[in-house]
Amino acid sequence: MNATTRRIVIGTAALSMAVSLAACGKAGGDDAGSGGDGKTIGLLLPENKTTRYETFDRPLIEAKVEQLCGDCKVKYSNAAQESDTQKKQFDALVTQGVKVIILDSVDYKATKSWVQQAEKKGVKVVAYDRLAEGPISAYVSYDNEKIGRLQGEALVKALGAKAVESSVVMINGSPTDPNAPFFKKGAHSVLDTQVKKVVYEQDIPDWSPDEANKKMGAAIDSLGKNGFQGVYSANDGMAGGIITALNKRGIKVPVGGQDSELAGLQRILKGDQAFTIYKQIKPEAETTAEIAVRLLKGKSLDGLTSTRVDSLSGEFKGIPARLYDAQIVTGENVVSTIIADQVYKAEEICTPEYKAACEAAGIK
Repeated sequence: MNATTRRIVIGTAALSMAVSLAACGKAGGDDAGSGGDGKTIGLLLPENKTTRYETFDRPLIEAKVEQLCGDCKVKYSNAAQESDTQKKQFDALVTQGVKVIILDSVDYKATKSWVQQAEKKGVKVVAYDRLAEGPISAYVSYDNEKIGRLQGEALVKALGAKAVESSVVMINGSPTDPNAPFFKKGAHSVLDTQVKKVVYEQDIPDWSPDEANKKMGAAIDSLGKNGFQGVYSANDGMAGGIITALNKRGIKVPVGGQDSELAGLQRILKGDQAFTIYKQIKPEAETTAEIAVRLLKGKSLDGLTSTRVDSLSGEFKGIPARLYDAQIVTGENVVSTIIADQVYKAEEICTPEYKAACEAAGIK
């Protein structure tokens, strides 16, 4: 997702260690050399508009690989939301002799031929956060349909007693992200039965906040200022764009998101955003790193994958998987979730602009 997401049981010390490891190159990074020595793991992340990838996912994975395999390297690239770029990055890793690749795909449908060709050369691919097409060796993510249901439930709660009389706008995630249809399906399963009607709905390419802003403006033009009572946003980044469009027209309705991004949490405390979804990135990232190291060493994945899934096309079945849970975060539980888990420190959230809102929420 640009998404997704997500939020994170992440100790400050662990993050500091991860960042320092990445900075000094112990975990490989962009400048890591050839992977033909059998001790290099490729890490391909999809984009950098969503703050989670560079802030949390990358340093966490690199640090865990370093912990588990001191002489292993991580060769990292970010595709900046370009599928063609990611293919070149993937092919380069295979050419260099890398035998395990962690892949968070830009466009999951495009990956089938890549993964098939890699498999022929003995390369194992771990789908991270988004389920790619092809003969994947393992998949680590979240129960994404459940996350959509949580989003729907949180929006219904924010609408309160008037939910059954309320019309809702839905701004969904990127069509190339395989998680987006699950978020949408889960949200619809709640909203279709508990609100009056979804009156406007759009999918947003690349999870773009700017595009979400434009679509929200179009929805207001189409429906009128009083034509809807709430907005479902598939993630926090787009929620920011949506709320900007609403504020410009003087409209105040509940808007929800996902990923527990810092800006989203600040909007929640200020009262501009109703909720977000907190997904613990640390266990997702560290499980993925451990799977990659085991695959590199030819070891079993026993104990790391607790279920099996099929690809979205249905062509590739029984992929070993680990799916983590998530929870709703509002102003009432920021302290007991985000701050307690040291995702962000109070002082990071409570910048001068949000000091009064933090004090009102009991954050010190």
